[in-house]
Amino acid sequence: MSTNSTDMDRRSFLKASALAGGGLMIGFNWFAGCEPSGPAPMKGTPDQWFDVNAFLQIGDNGLVTIMSPNPEIGQNVKTSMPMIVADELDVDWRDVVVEQAGLDTDKYTRQLAGGSQSIRQGWEGLRTAGAAARQMLKDAAAQRWDVPVSELVTEDGTIRHEASGQEVGYGDVASEAAQMPVPEDVQLKNPDDFDIIGTSRKNVDAREIVTGQPLFGMDTEREGMRIAMIKHPPAFGMTIGSVDASEAKGMPGVEDVFTIDAAPPEENRQWSDVNAFPELVVVTGRSTWEVMQAKEAVTVEWEQESPPESTADHERELERILNEGKVEPSRRDGNPEAAFEQAERVIERTYSAPFLAHNTMAPMNFYADVTEDRAELHGPIQTPEYLRPSVAGLTGLPEDKVHVQMTRMGGGFGRRLYGNFGVEAAAISQKAGVPIKLVYTREDDMTQGTYRPTYKVKYRAALDADDNLIGFHVRGAGVGESPVFADRYPAGAVEHYLAEDLTLDSNVTTGAWRAPRSNFIAGAEQSFLDEVAEIAGKDPIDFRLELFDRAMRDPVGDEHDYDAERYAGVLELVREKSNWDETPSDVNRGVSAYYSHNSYVAQVVELTLDGDTPQIDKVWNGVDCGIVVNPDAARNQLEGSVIDGIGHALYSKLTLTDGQPDQSNFDDYRMIRMPDVPKSIETHFADNNIDPTGLGEPGLPPVSAALANALYQATGERLYEQPFIDQLEEAELATAG
Repeated sequence: MSTNSTDMDRRSFLKASALAGGGLMIGFNWFAGCEPSGPAPMKGTPDQWFDVNAFLQIGDNGLVTIMSPNPEIGQNVKTSMPMIVADELDVDWRDVVVEQAGLDTDKYTRQLAGGSQSIRQGWEGLRTAGAAARQMLKDAAAQRWDVPVSELVTEDGTIRHEASGQEVGYGDVASEAAQMPVPEDVQLKNPDDFDIIGTSRKNVDAREIVTGQPLFGMDTEREGMRIAMIKHPPAFGMTIGSVDASEAKGMPGVEDVFTIDAAPPEENRQWSDVNAFPELVVVTGRSTWEVMQAKEAVTVEWEQESPPESTADHERELERILNEGKVEPSRRDGNPEAAFEQAERVIERTYSAPFLAHNTMAPMNFYADVTEDRAELHGPIQTPEYLRPSVAGLTGLPEDKVHVQMTRMGGGFGRRLYGNFGVEAAAISQKAGVPIKLVYTREDDMTQGTYRPTYKVKYRAALDADDNLIGFHVRGAGVGESPVFADRYPAGAVEHYLAEDLTLDSNVTTGAWRAPRSNFIAGAEQSFLDEVAEIAGKDPIDFRLELFDRAMRDPVGDEHDYDAERYAGVLELVREKSNWDETPSDVNRGVSAYYSHNSYVAQVVELTLDGDTPQIDKVWNGVDCGIVVNPDAARNQLEGSVIDGIGHALYSKLTLTDGQPDQSNFDDYRMIRMPDVPKSIETHFADNNIDPTGLGEPGLPPVSAALANALYQATGERLYEQPFIDQLEEAELATAG
């Protein structure tokens, strides 16, 4: 059991107050309250619920309401975060109801879904809040019974004094507990004593999701609401010239056609305000179908403001700066130039990947009702606290008059970090003078930009006469950003190491896509290391473990950003669970391991080939993310990451011709399909008591390399360009020819 000070938490996380009718409210920076709903609790609903903010609420019958302010994008934090509080509170999970809170930056910190950080950053505060509430309940019971608080024990929402046989429920003592001072220090549970953490609990929204209840942004319906749709330029670098809406305005159900500029003023612009097309043509009307038909009838003359860019241009320029660009190294250890000069042999390979669209299940949508004195916004957004100042600046309203309520996402993957669609909804409502729901078509969404950047990276490895890796050089470039993480593996494990990164400017907007940068560089790095291991005549797992051993025993250079022991641990774990050392000679397997978002994942992919089409038979995951809060949800995260990573590495790409996206819907942008999904995914977690880290993203980056390495075993051909299916089809055609 550990002791945790509440000094900081009393200022930042905790406050207590009496509730009318009796009850205990513990406020902290992760929770707020409103009317309870969700899965049916064991206890009935109390007579009264109270409209308060930033709280853990205990009703007079012992029912507990925990409100989650973090956006829920399918990563299950709306279930897992309350589990942490409930465990330290010592309450029966059946007596907990969970609700989504709205945006309130005065009371909450980091109301954001991104970077796989919700559990990691909330862990200590959530535990402290639950433990503080439990202590105050015990203090109240001790005062009532005039017994030492140290003699009291709690379990499932009750307090017992074993010596006297007295017992009381939390609800019965909640009003008295509210008068108790917040304790200076609280005792946190030893992880071995967790009752809820580490057990599988169903998604608190599961019943509503499967029965079609209105949880998502697209479900929003309000009295007097109109539907709005937009028309943006067909190519990057274009803007609106002239608009002819005469035909559209006369169509059934159409109310208006106008233009907006949805770019917030510079002083209000946030990092999330990434938008290639702030000037838009808008159609408003009664129904989605009527507005969609009218949108097609609007004629727009577009003007070219900046030179059009094509995929061929980006590929040529990335190649040029990769080979010619001058840049200060991001990291230099030893004397890499000398190591390569003296090497017995040098291996050099280049890897590339295209733009990727996010393609969330629900395209962008948002509800907005903007009046002269307030703005109500309701929809799926990963960054509500950044949306608010943008909307305030655009509408001229004070920030405290802009209210944002979050819905479930219908998919995020980083796209909903960028809130242009919320800002657009506010601009449209303000101009139209009515509440509106903005709805993107799939084509609007896919051609708008904010893509995963297109990348190219060159690796070089220097081997000595004994096939030891003595030098390593990585040089990466991308549109909008470089993919290189200079301090990641094998930094710290190679005597002579050089990392360089370059960036190509573009009018094509790019942004975070699940596991930013890692989603490409992990596949490239781990594919390259596999090839180096083969040339060195070493088993690919043994080769990696040798490097980790160096990083553990005698690390090179400044600090690197991974724990070599934990990294090696997941490789050993997946080696054992996949029975790697006993792989039959006729079985095609590939291995990979990567560290991102503070977690470690190693993977083995086993496959066969049906012509040029891979059939993924099995994937093994070895994972170290610290304490696993909700095992079923954690496995779901890994399975989703594996499927997502395999699908995009194999099939997906977005290209441009003269600034115009060549793909605009699923008929020409290939996503993974049911027959492509692995037949089996087996996940094993490292068993330790380390505080939990990220899990929504770390499972995706390494799988593309494990796939590529298994495909090499099947075909004898190394894959250097994504999507892999292009190379596989070319190889099949060449063989057939």
